[in-house]
Amino acid sequence: MDFTEKTIKSEKIFDGKIIKVKVDMVELPNGSTSTREIVEHPGAICVIPITETKEVIMVRQFRKPIEAVCLEVPAGKLDEGEDPYQCCIRELEEETGYKAKNVQSLGSIYTTPGFSNEILHIYLATELYEGKLQPDEDEFVETETIPLEKLVDMVMNGEIKDAKSIVAILKASQLLK
Repeated sequence: MDFTEKTIKSEKIFDGKIIKVKVDMVELPNGSTSTREIVEHPGAICVIPITETKEVIMVRQFRKPIEAVCLEVPAGKLDEGEDPYQCCIRELEEETGYKAKNVQSLGSIYTTPGFSNEILHIYLATELYEGKLQPDEDEFVETETIPLEKLVDMVMNGEIKDAKSIVAILKASQLLK
């Protein structure tokens, strides 16, 4: 069966600094029509920086949509036309104050394909060395170093709820076994 939905009409309803929102009228595979509300996002990266002793440099920051402080791996939005690898290098230093001699891709995921086209590129950073901490003006983060195996336990018992961090932690844990 062909599951493709054909766009009949598309209307942009919001054009923000980070996201755009549109409503598409689509023709379904059975010939019926429906609407799809779509959030367009430029994409992002996350990086799991691991020390020689298998500790991960995590960040804590307040996340307004959930009204809570979140423990997560460092991450950031891609600038227009920016290469994900270069974004990873930039965000790692900005948020943690570290650079890495070795950065490896762990793949990409769609964060919420039910309503957004955001793609998130995941990286593993090792052989860390000091750089310069330089968070964005509107970014207030605190770093915390936690053993990778403890983070896996925190994922499994529900203490870490951030999806990108869960994926990055579990992928890195499997890779480094």
